[in-house]
Amino acid sequence: MIKLTLVVACALIDADNRVLIAQRPEGKTLAGLWEFPGGKLEPGERPEPALIRELAEELGITVQESCLAPLTFASHSYDSFHLLMPLYICRKWDGMVTPREGQQLAWVRANKLRDYPMPPADVPLIAHLTDLLL
Repeated sequence: MIKLTLVVACALIDADNRVLIAQRPEGKTLAGLWEFPGGKLEPGERPEPALIRELAEELGITVQESCLAPLTFASHSYDSFHLLMPLYICRKWDGMVTPREGQQLAWVRANKLRDYPMPPADVPLIAHLTDLLL
């Protein structure tokens, strides 16, 4: 039986309709690939509070649950587990986006996201963002 891993991700969208992506740091699985910020849920944690916690830890920003809007989700089988990843969009947060885990950050137009190598689970999400933002 394959393990199901639930992670949450967020497309932060700035005033210029650009999307924030982060590069996975060296030493992590899929290092060097670009992804939407987020992470794994803790046991018993709901997706929205998990995403709020991850955005605070990774980027130093404060997000209200009411500012998270579900957009789509990824369902992707890797060799050792199956990933289920809801993608939320967020246009409003408090604080300055700052890379707190040594990761590179980039604000990218939706139609340029394919120029950045991403994990296989993230790639299908690009079309939804492009539809939304163009």
